Amino acid sequence: MSETQYVQLEPPKHHTWHMYRAMVGIGLVCAIIIVSVFQYTLPIIKQNKLELLQKALYQIVPNAQQFQRYQLQADGRFIQVNEDVEDNVIFAMYDVDKNLLSTVLPAKAMGYQDLIEMLYGYQPDQQIISGYQILSSRETPGLGTKIETDKTFQQNFVALDAKVNAGVNDLQNPIEVVKPGTKTQPWQIDTITGATISSKAVGNMVADSASKWAPKIQHQLKDFQQ
Repeated sequence: MSETQYVQLEPPKHHTWHMYRAMVGIGLVCAIIIVSVFQYTLPIIKQNKLELLQKALYQIVPNAQQFQRYQLQADGRFIQVNEDVEDNVIFAMYDVDKNLLSTVLPAKAMGYQDLIEMLYGYQPDQQIISGYQILSSRETPGLGTKIETDKTFQQNFVALDAKVNAGVNDLQNPIEVVKPGTKTQPWQIDTITGATISSKAVGNMVADSASKWAPKIQHQLKDFQQ
């Protein structure tokens, strides 16, 4: 009876180091490509954002000839800043003789679908909100998008009352959002039938923003004189 012969198999050779080196190399190349694309597109994105902003500003205040950014400081003052500063920034709109025509203020809040970002005009001399532009919105086409096209809704912002109280610390009459067709006061905003959530979001964000900014602007009007 023949003896059974066993063949000793060599363990497979692992190429762990080679695999690790290849993965690191691929990751490094991908990182370089991503950074390169980002660096290339950043100036383009920044320029497009600036053009969109400027277009919105001059649509809100059509008779303005120039604008300046101002940032609110911790002590309540407003100082001029450049375009790289974004926090607590508002815009002052001037005529050709550098007379202040209006300020333009930012506001944002959740709508029906996603975040809505907008700008709206606040005229310190008349203490009214006048005009707005939606910068970013993903609301339902044909319904939520009415906040950008509905003429009746836009009429709310032709001369919306935003008078500051005697203490210059809040609005004299808080801006109110009401059901469609029930507006009776100049500080009220009619919502849109079929787009109640979106239009209510716009109204509430303007109310909150104006309550914050209007008193501060009125208190520091001298900061905007050029």
